[in-house]
Amino acid sequence: MNVSTVEREDPRNNTYERRQFYRRVPMSDLYPRSCRPMVSQLICIILSALGASAAALYDGRVPLGMNNSILDASTGPFLTAVKGPESASSYTSFVPYSSTEQAISVTIDWTSIFTPGSSSPQYGFRRTELIAQKDGSTAALNEEIDAGVSVFHFSIKADETHPLNYTHEYQIAFIEPSDGSHVFGLQLGSPFTIPTGIVPAPRTTSFKVLDRDLNVLFATSFTEGTWHNFAIEVDWDNLTLKVFYSLNNAIPEAVTDAMPNTSAGAGVIGDFHFGILKLPLVNPLDSATQQADVVHYGLQEGSLEGLIYSGVFVERGPL
Repeated sequence: MNVSTVEREDPRNNTYERRQFYRRVPMSDLYPRSCRPMVSQLICIILSALGASAAALYDGRVPLGMNNSILDASTGPFLTAVKGPESASSYTSFVPYSSTEQAISVTIDWTSIFTPGSSSPQYGFRRTELIAQKDGSTAALNEEIDAGVSVFHFSIKADETHPLNYTHEYQIAFIEPSDGSHVFGLQLGSPFTIPTGIVPAPRTTSFKVLDRDLNVLFATSFTEGTWHNFAIEVDWDNLTLKVFYSLNNAIPEAVTDAMPNTSAGAGVIGDFHFGILKLPLVNPLDSATQQADVVHYGLQEGSLEGLIYSGVFVERGPL
């Protein structure tokens, strides 16, 4: 495992701190617990009639009446501070999806350089992220969703008009505590290494669900034209992770057992992020110190890249 020091920003107050960056060489409450918004309404009605419904602890599913002004105001279910200097709706937008829900288009481009407050711009990264909030607060929500057993749902589809560059690493969904680690993470692309290895790396077009120690718990191909549905069950008391997965209209099913995630530590909570965090390639002309500062140095392109999200919510588990 390679370790380099980076800065972790707090988008709520635009401050940041130094930390170690570890890297390895409903639509309404009518929907039942296991029922994704993309599953047919008939199945949902049947399961609901059987008493399987459960209220969402956090609901990031976008109703038809919601417009992009919510994103620009950074209100409602999304904190939109982590982006470039343009308005949030320049990088994120709601797009048609189903008869009951809009999807969320998330993009990055050459302007997607986040500047946390008065600190230095993060030239090494390209990033656009949405952070879960409720009633204008991430902290209060975290106390609720990062306790007991909770299940983090999200579905992802390729933006075929704005493809990713798989020579880079992308971190696209994670829970980030104050120490900068990730309780779990979803990764695409070629993992960042110093020096840059052979890229694209093996399994570069595969989703990889990682635990806090960056062990791969589950991997599957990211196929275009397909919705990939994830549900990550976090047991905050017993420190385990369990992965559920499906395609398109299928209800997610368990693809792992409950796996130990003990290094997360008891009492650790964090913000729930989803979007695009693109890491750089190492610039061979940079000094060793600069190469280790992945936040501020490295090589990036200016291409427009994107992903599409839907079905983002958190519920009480277990499934």
